[in-house]
Amino acid sequence: MLEASRKYRITCPMKPVATRSPSTSTRSSAGTFAAGPLVLAGLILIAALTRLLPHPPNFSPVAAIALFGGAYFMSRQWAFIVPLAAMLISDIALAAINGGIYASWFGGFAIWLGYGCVALTTALGFGLRGRVGGGRVLGFGLLASVLFFVISNFGAWLTLPEYPKTFGGLGMAYTAAIPFFQWTVLGTLFYAALLFGGFALLRSRVPALRAQTA
Repeated sequence: MLEASRKYRITCPMKPVATRSPSTSTRSSAGTFAAGPLVLAGLILIAALTRLLPHPPNFSPVAAIALFGGAYFMSRQWAFIVPLAAMLISDIALAAINGGIYASWFGGFAIWLGYGCVALTTALGFGLRGRVGGGRVLGFGLLASVLFFVISNFGAWLTLPEYPKTFGGLGMAYTAAIPFFQWTVLGTLFYAALLFGGFALLRSRVPALRAQTA
């Protein structure tokens, strides 16, 4: 029995326990984990800073960046934080450059209304998650433009003394804003095309971005 046992040990040696080491793909994924969110944040910040450039009244990237963040950030928390932070940075830059009305913006009710619009539009952008397409971006862009028009001009009626605090005064506020609404729509659609189209192109060329974004 002893010899048989020895023979068995010789002919059937124990195999060393294999230890798993991270594969190349796993290491690569870990190394590039933040690439998608960083690209999204960079695009949103660049778009927000275009507010510093000369532009027609209300031709703004604000609604587009909120929709874009809501559509693509895998983390819903960051979907809200990044567009709001980009807006704050651009507002601070506008106040530093122009002063006056831009600086007073930080002390009034209007800033909370504006940032509330950004948050609501980000939530609206969740409806695009995993279903981004030209027609849907167009429809959501128009809806976001209407949302900004309704809320921002309601705020103008509440805060500006030239509008009586009556239904007639509210109608005056909306009527006065109609000529600017076309620029709101054009600005939203222009920046939405740049952001969504540009990121779609990037995702087609960099597969890691598809795995790291919604």
